[in-house]
Amino acid sequence: HHDAEGGFRIDGVTGPDEYTALVDNNVFTNLMAARNLLAAADVATRYPERAAELGVDDHEIAAWRRAAGSMVVPFDNELGVTAQSEGFTRYRRWDFGATRDDDYPLLLHYPYYLLYSSQVVKQADLVFALYLCGDCFSLAQKRRDFEYYEPITVRDSTLSASIQAIVAAEVGHLRLAYEYFRETALVDLWDLANNVADGLHLAALSGALLVVFAGFGGMRDHGRMLTFAPRLPEPLTRLVFRLVYRGRRIRVEVGAGVAVYELLEGDPIDICHHGETLTLEPGVPQRRAWPEPPHVVP
Repeated sequence: HHDAEGGFRIDGVTGPDEYTALVDNNVFTNLMAARNLLAAADVATRYPERAAELGVDDHEIAAWRRAAGSMVVPFDNELGVTAQSEGFTRYRRWDFGATRDDDYPLLLHYPYYLLYSSQVVKQADLVFALYLCGDCFSLAQKRRDFEYYEPITVRDSTLSASIQAIVAAEVGHLRLAYEYFRETALVDLWDLANNVADGLHLAALSGALLVVFAGFGGMRDHGRMLTFAPRLPEPLTRLVFRLVYRGRRIRVEVGAGVAVYELLEGDPIDICHHGETLTLEPGVPQRRAWPEPPHVVP
C-alpha cells in the first residue's frame, strides 16, 4: 500500500534471510516486486487487447508503474548503508565472539525469537539484491553494503556462498570471492555441510556456475544489453564459458588481464565490456584488457 509520504510499502514479509522474519519493506522483496510490476506494465502495454480481456486498463497499468516508482527502500543515513529491511540496522548485534563453532547452524541451538531480533543473517539477502537488482545501487554503495553485511552473514544455508562470491568479485574482494567459489563448488565433494549422505546440494552446485558467469565473468543483464566486467582472482589463470543469448551463441575467455569475446553463431550483437560497447560478428573475436580491481581493505 502507499503510505502517507507516498512511498509504496510491502509489510509483514520474510525475505531470503530466514533469520529475519515478518519484517516491513525487505529490500530484496520490494525491488523484485518493482521489477515485476514494471514488466507487467510493459507487457500489458504491448498487448492491449489481451490486457483488456483480463480486465487490465490504463488506470491499473499506471498504478503499477506508480507503485514501482515509489517503492520504499530503507536506508540508514547514519551508517551510510542500505537496511536489509526497515529497522534492521537497529537490531541488537549478535555476539559472534561468544558463539562456538559447534553452535552452527544457529537455528538448531538458539530460539527463533533471538535470531529474529538480532543482526545475524542466515543467507544472502540484501547482498542478493545487490546482485539481481544491481542497477539500483552505485558501485560505491554496493561496496559499503557488502562490507557491512558480510561479517554478519553466517551461511547456515549452502545457498549463500555463491551469491556472496558474485558480489565480492564485483566490489573488489577477489580473494574472498574465490574462497566462496571453492565453498559452493566443493560443498558435496568435501561434505562441507556434513549431510551429503542425505543428497546433493544441487542449488549450491548450480551456484558455482553463477560465480563463473556473473562473478569472475562479471555478466549482468540489467538493461537491454548484455554486459561483462571480468576479473580473475590470483589462483585462477584462465576461465572459459559459453552462453546462448537471444539466439546467439557467445564464447567468453578471460585470461591474464585480457578478455576475448567471440560470436559463434547468430546475427551480430552489441555487448558491453567494462563500460565499452563492442559489436560481435561471426569470425571476428573482440579482445579487450580488463582493469585491475579497485583496492579494498581485506
